[in-house]
Amino acid sequence: MRLERWLKRAAFVFVFLWFAIGGCFHFAATGAEMQILPPYIPWPRVTVLMTALRRTAGMGLVLLTIAVTPANVFMLQHADRFHIAPWLLEARLVVQVLLLVLIVWSTWSADRLWRAT
Repeated sequence: MRLERWLKRAAFVFVFLWFAIGGCFHFAATGAEMQILPPYIPWPRVTVLMTALRRTAGMGLVLLTIAVTPANVFMLQHADRFHIAPWLLEARLVVQVLLLVLIVWSTWSADRLWRAT
């Protein structure tokens, strides 16, 4: 149990630092960040500043993962249309569930989850 607790905290710290440092860099070096955007991205300054706002990144990733699920289920139901082995599509759904678990596990504490409901 202690190892799991330590791993959870380490995952959270890693995720937090990754996005906090990256977010700060977006604000501190907006010009440099704008230069790495492809020319077809509209409003580069706004885009860079928007990507710095990651307070709800965990929830956003959960919602994104859930949003793509119907397409992935459809592909599994009609695997012959897409010429992909059904077992790969099944594996992708399992990976999606694992991603959801990891996102929630590393970005939310249990007491926060219960208070949010």
